[in-house]
Amino acid sequence: MALYRKYRPATFAEVVGQEHVTEPLSVALNAGRINHAYLFSGPRGCGKTSSARILARSLNCAEGPTSTPCGVCSSCVALAPGGPGNLDVVEMDAASHGGVDDARDLRDKAVYAPAESRYVIFIIDEAHMVTTAGFNALLKVVEEPPEHLVFIFATTEPEKVLPTIRSRTHHYPFRLLPPSTMRGLLEKITTQESVPVEDPVYPLVIRAGGGSPRDSLSVLDQLLAGAGPEGVTYSRALSLLGVTDVALIDEAVDALAVGDGASLFGTIDKVVDAGHDPRRFATDLLERLRDLILMRAVPDAGERGLVDVPGDVLERLKDESERIGSATLARYAEIVHAGLGEMRGATAPRLLLEVMCARMLLPSASDAESAVLQRLERLERRLDVTLPAGEQAAVQQATTRRPIESAPAPAAAPADEVAPKFVRPSQRAAAEAAAVAPAAPPVPVTPPEPAA
Repeated sequence: MALYRKYRPATFAEVVGQEHVTEPLSVALNAGRINHAYLFSGPRGCGKTSSARILARSLNCAEGPTSTPCGVCSSCVALAPGGPGNLDVVEMDAASHGGVDDARDLRDKAVYAPAESRYVIFIIDEAHMVTTAGFNALLKVVEEPPEHLVFIFATTEPEKVLPTIRSRTHHYPFRLLPPSTMRGLLEKITTQESVPVEDPVYPLVIRAGGGSPRDSLSVLDQLLAGAGPEGVTYSRALSLLGVTDVALIDEAVDALAVGDGASLFGTIDKVVDAGHDPRRFATDLLERLRDLILMRAVPDAGERGLVDVPGDVLERLKDESERIGSATLARYAEIVHAGLGEMRGATAPRLLLEVMCARMLLPSASDAESAVLQRLERLERRLDVTLPAGEQAAVQQATTRRPIESAPAPAAAPADEVAPKFVRPSQRAAAEAAAVAPAAPPVPVTPPEPAA
């Protein structure tokens, strides 16, 4: 049996990473606040249909409605994962049964009371595939259903559900699992399966699964199926998943850090010789650039869980992030992202990959803002040169702040060095006569006599 079916959750407590949905539902069930229609939305493989079945099991449990089904009554046994099912719980795939006739058939069944359970429950999977006529046929029964009827809609595109239907439901959005939560789930399952898995394999599985528990378990199932006595090795996971070897990514980043075109194009040649897809190499390189941007912005991104890589790779990421500036990394990421769009459906992906690398190595060939910022950043790094110890001491002494001293007054110029004043021609004779004539003695001042 596939892992995603073998480990399908049977209660809300077993649903991983959806506490924002399971906890309010559990409280409502325990309090007896049951709505007549629910809408579960979110990306594929994140637990919508499983939670709908758990909700149906919780509603029809002999001890319910309860958030913890007993698991021993006839309804719990019939609705358990792998159980035979129940006549009162109808699950319909709207992708193939979304027409107006199927909706009318459900509407006709809605009037009958449950045969052996507390509620008649309709689980409509892929609800966005129901046609407008089908929704209109269900509209009246969803608006005013019988007391024994509960609708559960599950969809990846809630905006396509008829707004009138959506407004009558309790909407619970499901989310993809973060890497740390997904890793805990994968490690728990591999422990139960008693298969050793090397530590660097988990990030590969998590990245291939894209945050979806079902997709990640499918990838892990494939790796476990081909595992030997030594378990799942990193090299085997690389070959099966088609992921680029980390060593090749490191070589490419090192070549970009120093602007070594020969090494960069040599790495591309190694990628092609190893049989890797150039598109996949570009995708993995973009992932590495994303990690480096985060490492530049958040130095402890590894401890915070923002970058999920093994410990030895994390040390290399720290070293690489210190050698490449933020503006350069941002420009590289923009070029690779644009190149991936150009490589979609291309007949010569290697050629486009090489052109992409040439653009990254030549910021002067572009007048874009990102290229100018990269060139400025490169100039700043080149000018930031460490001075010798002696020069550092001299610069420090020269730049030390000292108290401001009063400047001495300038010395008076000698009399013979005084510049002559300009004299008009009409006044020149009188000026010469005054210069030759001796200076008049001062007139004594007689003090006034005292009054009698």
